Amino acid sequence: MRSFSGRRWIARTADARRAALLAQAHGLPEPLARLVVLRGIAAEELERHLTPRLRDWLPDPSVLDGMDGLAARLAEAVLRGETVAVFGDYDVDGTAATALMRRFLAAVGGQAMHAVPDRLRDGYGPNSAAFHALADAGARVILCVDCGSAAPGPIAEIASRADVLVLDHHRVDRAPPAAVAHVNPTLDRDGAHAHLCAAGLAFLAAVATNRLLRAAGWSRVLDAAALLALVDLVALATVADVVPLIGVNRAFVAQGLASMAARPRIGIAALLRVAGISRAPDAETLGFALAPRLNAAGRIADADLGVRLLLTDDAAEAEALAQRLDALNRERQRIEAGVLEAALAAAERQAREGRAVILVAGENWHPGVVGIVAGRVRERFGRPAFVLGVAEGVATGSGRSVPGVNLGDAVRAAVAAGIASKAGGHAMAAGVTLAADRIGLFHEALCAACADAAQEPEALLLDGSVTVEGATAALARAVGRLGPFGAGNPEPVFALSGRLAHVGAVGAAGAHLRLALEGEGGARLGAIAFRAVGAPVGEGLAAALGRPVLLAGVLREDRFRGGEAVSLQVLDAAAA
Repeated sequence: MRSFSGRRWIARTADARRAALLAQAHGLPEPLARLVVLRGIAAEELERHLTPRLRDWLPDPSVLDGMDGLAARLAEAVLRGETVAVFGDYDVDGTAATALMRRFLAAVGGQAMHAVPDRLRDGYGPNSAAFHALADAGARVILCVDCGSAAPGPIAEIASRADVLVLDHHRVDRAPPAAVAHVNPTLDRDGAHAHLCAAGLAFLAAVATNRLLRAAGWSRVLDAAALLALVDLVALATVADVVPLIGVNRAFVAQGLASMAARPRIGIAALLRVAGISRAPDAETLGFALAPRLNAAGRIADADLGVRLLLTDDAAEAEALAQRLDALNRERQRIEAGVLEAALAAAERQAREGRAVILVAGENWHPGVVGIVAGRVRERFGRPAFVLGVAEGVATGSGRSVPGVNLGDAVRAAVAAGIASKAGGHAMAAGVTLAADRIGLFHEALCAACADAAQEPEALLLDGSVTVEGATAALARAVGRLGPFGAGNPEPVFALSGRLAHVGAVGAAGAHLRLALEGEGGARLGAIAFRAVGAPVGEGLAAALGRPVLLAGVLREDRFRGGEAVSLQVLDAAAA
């Protein structure tokens, strides 16, 4: 069938007999057992999967190439009283990893400072001026977190003044820089831990360094509880960086959320307050309430604001920083809205023309919002999208892809072909810099490299169907045992049918639709379709008021209404 968005819906089928046996043997609700079968979770892995504990999933740090050497140099710096400068990226992963290493080094009695580059002035990654400034300030070790793998020049230049260590997870096609130690699991022989974000790597580095300090008889090593107190930062970064929520990453997020619920860090508690979050945070809270506010600093102001918030233990300072980040996020939203309006108008024409990749560019579009806008364009049209800002003859921007289309490979090929001057990224997101007069050539190269993307919108996989009466809070809780959900571990999607009894615009800009679906027995289920107004799904729903429809979405306990209330977050819809 075809939905209002033009996507196909594909119902996934599970072995009913196996699901029934699993439900009986392990006391699982039938819908949960069916989902377990659909996801290929082995019976012997069931408990470990449904209760993701860090002790069951955390790898030995030494399995990562270069980790032993990196931990040895950090331990040596602590033992000798040498200053370690932590140099981080300006996104949430980079700022969280920077704060984690700063906190760890301080806790074990080390001397540390940090620096974060300015997105507009310095660009991404290490630069010689910053490195020399850190060395001038007394740093004898520079630890790059969430960057460094693509910076052989600055690392080689500072080698005579400071030892450089690299903790990174970005894929690179060149030989690694001549750092004293270089940890990047995407370069490891088996790639088994390539799904870790930089903050996850930083946590493993802390564990490894702590172990060496204990072996050396150092008096200020951390116990397990003190190390686990850092995991909230890993959880925040893991969700914000949209790395796969599989294996140890699920355990990081589950443990970090539990820590935030029990005793949130002062800075995180302040940010939750300004975001209006009074309930215990979940993965969605991290991704949609905390991450945008922390990212806003690096996008349009000073990324060090986020690091300072995560480092402070002073409630008044935390409140002031949180208010500042919230204000910056509102400013980011205002800038983003203007760019998005122009980008969508141009993207509409390209989508009608059948372009495999949508690429839009504008003079002086703020580089801090082009990535977000690219994600919105990709979401609207279901194909890879690039958004570029042009200033003084140079175009810089970001792209977001769809499953099965490797945008990182495409932009690196453009650099190899001499079309772009600088590019990097991974399958789902990439960045590029090129001369403005080569935008057309770059667009053609992207369309050729991603030719299959325009053939068919990505299908929506359905994990099952449920009636309005069967969409209960108990079902939502059972499904939630497979979480935390995110990239690599998507939330189960259900189809529901009924009469569309209500459609109304909600939200500050009226961009979302509040719905009510009525079942055969007269029961009603509340639903929300985010950013649906003006989109094909929203137009289809508005026209279907009072008629039978099919909704596809994810079931959630309705925390605003409390009790046993449940709601549906709509991903797509179709006429019944």
